Amino acid sequence: MHKFLTTTAIVAAALPAAAFAQGQAAHVQFDIKAGDTATALNQFASQAGVHVIFPYDAVATRRVAPLRGRFTRAEAIRRLIAGQGLVIADETPSMISLKAVSGEPRDAKGTASVAGQDIVVLGQGQSRQVQTVSTAAMAKATPGSSPLRTLGRLPGVNFDSSDARGTYEAATQLSIRGFLTDQMGYTLDGVPLGNMQYRNNNGLSINRALLTENNGPATLSQGSGALGTASTSNIGGTVDFTSIDPTARFGLDLEQSYGSANSWRSFVRMNSGDLPWGGRLAISYAHDRQGKWRGWGKQEQDQVNAKYVQPLGDSVTSTTFLDMIHRREDDYNDVSLARLKTYGWNFDNVPTYALAEQLALIVQNGGTPPAPYVNADDAVYQGGGVRRDLLAYEKLEYQLGSRLSGFTTGYIHLDKGIGTWASPYDPTPEAYGGSPISVSALRYDINRKGVISRLKFDAGRHKIEGGIWYERNAFNQGSYLYGLQAGQAPDDFQQFYSNPFKTTFYNQYKTDTLQLDISDTWQATDRLRLNAGVKGVVSTNKAHSVVSTKPIDGSIQAKNWFLPTVGALYKLDDSNELFADYTRNMAAFVASTSNGPFSSSSQAGFDYIRSDLKPEMTNTFEGGYRFHNRALQVSLTGYYVKFTNRLLASSISATVVGNQNVLQNVGSVSSRGVEAAANWKFAPGWSIYGSWAYNDATYDDDVQPLGGTLVATKGKQVVASPKNVGTVELTYDDGTMWGGVNAHYRSRRYYSYLNDAALPGAVNVNLSAGYRFSETLDVQVNVTNVFDKRYIASTGTAGFVTSDPNGTYTTLQTAAPRQVFGTVRVHF
Repeated sequence: MHKFLTTTAIVAAALPAAAFAQGQAAHVQFDIKAGDTATALNQFASQAGVHVIFPYDAVATRRVAPLRGRFTRAEAIRRLIAGQGLVIADETPSMISLKAVSGEPRDAKGTASVAGQDIVVLGQGQSRQVQTVSTAAMAKATPGSSPLRTLGRLPGVNFDSSDARGTYEAATQLSIRGFLTDQMGYTLDGVPLGNMQYRNNNGLSINRALLTENNGPATLSQGSGALGTASTSNIGGTVDFTSIDPTARFGLDLEQSYGSANSWRSFVRMNSGDLPWGGRLAISYAHDRQGKWRGWGKQEQDQVNAKYVQPLGDSVTSTTFLDMIHRREDDYNDVSLARLKTYGWNFDNVPTYALAEQLALIVQNGGTPPAPYVNADDAVYQGGGVRRDLLAYEKLEYQLGSRLSGFTTGYIHLDKGIGTWASPYDPTPEAYGGSPISVSALRYDINRKGVISRLKFDAGRHKIEGGIWYERNAFNQGSYLYGLQAGQAPDDFQQFYSNPFKTTFYNQYKTDTLQLDISDTWQATDRLRLNAGVKGVVSTNKAHSVVSTKPIDGSIQAKNWFLPTVGALYKLDDSNELFADYTRNMAAFVASTSNGPFSSSSQAGFDYIRSDLKPEMTNTFEGGYRFHNRALQVSLTGYYVKFTNRLLASSISATVVGNQNVLQNVGSVSSRGVEAAANWKFAPGWSIYGSWAYNDATYDDDVQPLGGTLVATKGKQVVASPKNVGTVELTYDDGTMWGGVNAHYRSRRYYSYLNDAALPGAVNVNLSAGYRFSETLDVQVNVTNVFDKRYIASTGTAGFVTSDPNGTYTTLQTAAPRQVFGTVRVHF
């Protein structure tokens, strides 16, 4: 802990002094005619190439003067909204959110709340399938909720977790177009978060990277992100998160939440306002405790965010961001369909340490377990993990001339983690405590450092952009057994243990990633915009076994210097547009003992596959139509994705304990479907949003495991991927009172490759409501799973299985029952 805090202090002290800069966008040629404000803002969005969110009702009767000439994006939007009763609420490289300034009450982020503001922007002006969830929608979720849960309203997105807020990392699952969580890419303010899988080897979850109260807009690209996205896992799509900036005025925000399962959250944020030297600082802290709804235990964390923005002259601004978190969580036991029938939906941990020791002795020596247990190892005493993270970046955006702009970001991520479970199979030696139970632990250390730099040149109708991303990741992973005292329950099972009585393995991995890209966006005519570009990626993984009974040393590389993208956007008029795009992408190999090429059971196995193993690839084709006006947004998209070189272990029947043996390419997957969404403001303050998606994702090939029998997977539905996903959301917001009801549906899913283990479809309904007493006080209530439905949430948490007709495979997580959370916020 001392070493971690010392490193934190050094980095925190050094980052502000290492100022790089951030500037406004390059000059753009604008040609906006005099007319109504809403049309002018939509024209600005199209010509500037950004999303613009604004309250249509607030500008319904307003008009603007013409705007013609070359301006920066910032100059143009400020000229347009001058005298319109609007100000900028949030601004990111891809979005500008406007708000009314008629004394509106303030929201959870200390900014004015906009009645009727869009919860989702359906990608207008983009040549690919993309949607953005607004800051307003984020603020109305249960405080502390994962922003991934808010993305569940978008077309084709299915999000599941076994806890109500979606923060329990071991059972967080995102499914989009047949791809799962670790096949997506994730960034925060452009900084890579890795693949966000549990036991992560190259990043961290968004919940550990950013306090939820500091979330800005989040943008999902279902097919692929922008060409320069810093990710080597985004073959199934990209989620770009943003953090809010410090405000221009001094402010203090206090928030207290309490809810079901004895869950509570305390949050405070201080904004310095404009400092005498021009900078702005925001510091936030939250303590969060979420009780488990079944079994016993909790998730608990302390987290700090700091963001400082400092202009350096007229064309350079420095942004410094720091995140520190200490998180510990107790596991929910995985279940099977058979165990649910036997034990019921609330079955979880062994309730006492004495009973856990009794069951462990039965596992080791035989005997009959006491009721209600059928098998002595159907549950364990405890499991979970501890994580300590530091994430920091220093960003410079700069204006190098009237046409040339760019930015450079340097970042660092340090992680220390441990995952534990109470093993009834490995008794503690007498010298270490003598309990029939021991602590089986997997420990991790991540040390990532990287730099991202991009330039944009405005050549009139051509906008040329290019960039470079380099990252060095040192990842260490070890497996240990620690002793427990016989007859004495541990005071805190989740901790960083010392003095193991056995080291199973300790391996070191280094990954170097280099990505280059260049693209051109050409405004061919006033209505037609074309874009084309290419990126190249090389990712080299090296492994060294320090302690192992079966050491593996060596390296493997994923490389492709031709990953193109092309797209077109055609505007039929100011409200109607057509788009189409194609993208080819590659996923790098995972460097870990738990999965990837280095999870092979021997050096010989690794050497056997190294020369022939190919990185996974996707080819994505999309096309669609969008409509938008002051009251209605509509989006309709069709797509086809060819996923090739699919990687799978040679034994595709995973077990609860242990690793797969040998990785191999096992063919391809075809994914085709339709995604539709609409957002209609049908009355003042009222809006209804709906999305629906049909996805047919199937395996193209039978699988022939090395040394095994043929598995007839051809034509089977991809595991964990529902064919139909839909959401309906009704919201009301008059500036004082607000509320919303959201219903999410997913159809049948499978967790077996042969599709003989099915999970029925389910509907989950959630409610939220709030009241703003004044600019300084508001309250909020959130109710999840309103009808208290029992259904399976995440699946495949212990891996997927070839066949499970009797439902005995333990790899499922049940959804949380109805839970209620209340929040009080005070703003000064």
